Amino acid sequence: MRLPPLPADQWDDAVLGALRMIPEERRNPTGAGNAISTFVNHPDLTRSYLAFSFYLLMRSTLPPRLRELAILRVAHLTSCAYESDEHEEIGRQAGLTDDDIDALRRGTAADDFDAAVLTAVDELVEDTRMSDRSWTALGERMDTRQLMDFVFTVGGYHLLAMALNTFGVEPKKEN
Repeated sequence: MRLPPLPADQWDDAVLGALRMIPEERRNPTGAGNAISTFVNHPDLTRSYLAFSFYLLMRSTLPPRLRELAILRVAHLTSCAYESDEHEEIGRQAGLTDDDIDALRRGTAADDFDAAVLTAVDELVEDTRMSDRSWTALGERMDTRQLMDFVFTVGGYHLLAMALNTFGVEPKKEN
């Protein structure tokens, strides 16, 4: 762990203010989890990041299953254990099956549209742009706002994976 979670005795008003978007019961070192407890080492950055992250997870125009398919592919491509652990459960709740999750790790998919999603994620992560072919394939089922949300979701979770991996944030422990 390169950057440890902020110790409980250092959680001040700036930290609590940075977490105003999350439920009150999670505004503490235990409830916040390892990632947020690490991020609050820099409260101003955390406040700004959480607003963007909240949009991607809760307000995006993407269907939840598609969003989670993309996030889990990013997690796989970046070897981000924390992101994988968190989003496998969220993905299952959004309709992904264990077979879907295993397939995305192999870069395969159950249907042509899921395959197009995985290809587009791969392009964005590897090339920082989506090909015309992928844009067109996704555009057959997604409108302009969804396409924009898709690009920002992949980019946002790629950024998150970089931070989690660099800081050494550990996945939560199972009881």
